[in-house]
Amino acid sequence: MEPMASNVIIVIAAAVIAGALVLVIAAALVSRTLRRRRRARAMQSRNDDQVHYAFIINPSKPQAAQHRRHIELYCHAHNLTQVEYIETQLDKDGRACAQEALAHGAQVLVAVGGDGTVRTVASALSGTGHPLGIIPIGTGNLFARNMGIPVDDMDTALAVATSHGSRMVDVGRLSLLDRPDDDHGHAFLIIAGIGFDALMIDDTDPELKKSISWLAYFASGSKHIFGGKYHARVTIENEDGSSRTIQRLTFRTFMAGNCGQIPIFSLMPNAVYDDGLLDFEIIDTTSGILGWAGLFADIVHQTITRKAQKSPISSSSTIDQLQGVSADIKLEKPALAEVDGDMLGETCHIRFTIEHKALCVRVPTETELAMMQAGGTVEPAALPAQITASVAPTKAPAANTQSTDLADLQ
Repeated sequence: MEPMASNVIIVIAAAVIAGALVLVIAAALVSRTLRRRRRARAMQSRNDDQVHYAFIINPSKPQAAQHRRHIELYCHAHNLTQVEYIETQLDKDGRACAQEALAHGAQVLVAVGGDGTVRTVASALSGTGHPLGIIPIGTGNLFARNMGIPVDDMDTALAVATSHGSRMVDVGRLSLLDRPDDDHGHAFLIIAGIGFDALMIDDTDPELKKSISWLAYFASGSKHIFGGKYHARVTIENEDGSSRTIQRLTFRTFMAGNCGQIPIFSLMPNAVYDDGLLDFEIIDTTSGILGWAGLFADIVHQTITRKAQKSPISSSSTIDQLQGVSADIKLEKPALAEVDGDMLGETCHIRFTIEHKALCVRVPTETELAMMQAGGTVEPAALPAQITASVAPTKAPAANTQSTDLADLQ
């Protein structure tokens, strides 16, 4: 082929690729604009709630100052005059900020940050009846996603947070029983755990997480797949008050879930965030890398089937699913613990508990969610049960569960 002809082909190919990229970007921008318009229409029926608001802001999040300015302008435009702003600090987490806001007379508290800010503010609000609004500006924003709150549209999130439309959800607690200086159980709204999951989270590169979000956990986890297992005495209390103890349970990770949806995967398909139960997931693997491959197959299988069950092709891994209102775990050696991705350090003795429908969260209504879903913004798994214009304390129907008898784990 002549050099000139070859150059022409290269130029044409480059032009085609550039044109395709322009079309893709244009389509994405149009799609985003249409989504925002649908959300704006969905919010038209809402009336601003003229009460005392306290926005608890995590200033370490990217563009936190710009987000605060956006919130200030929104409140001014909507004539919300009783507004205060409290920033978290290294020695003053969301729980302390929320307690300060309540002391000031705030009626609605709005967490502006990621899952860590949301869970610590929720820790102080649990049982008070004061609503929690959420403006998600974190990396994962898993609880906001599970509640159907938009994570890429601050005006819609603000409209939800500053108007009526709430539901009552459960709050999980992880108590460190070998730390007498701990004055409260650490709240979680999504998943808490000990063992491999906490080790993986603790070793995740913060800069990598900023770049590739939750995928950074896989890079961290790959460094610990050949780590040791844990042994513990486990007592699980059932809803009817009965309990059962396993004297020496072996596992790689032991997790308790309030809702089990994470990006792409479903870790706990049976978890419902207002059923008054914790879903416990006990994970173990054998046969080295084959066991981890089997575990991945298990998670993919239950994500597709939406059922808590093993993959038929997996033989070197176990995912045992149990439910209860509490679990007491006494380890033979220390293990790292985490709540909603926040590290609590090493512990040998913990207790998981649940506070049933203790937290009032401002969320989109079913109709609003359906309108936003039409734009592809809310996953079906994240759709809450029926929500009224105020508070809907209706207990969601129990999922079809496939639980494991404790006797099978001994």
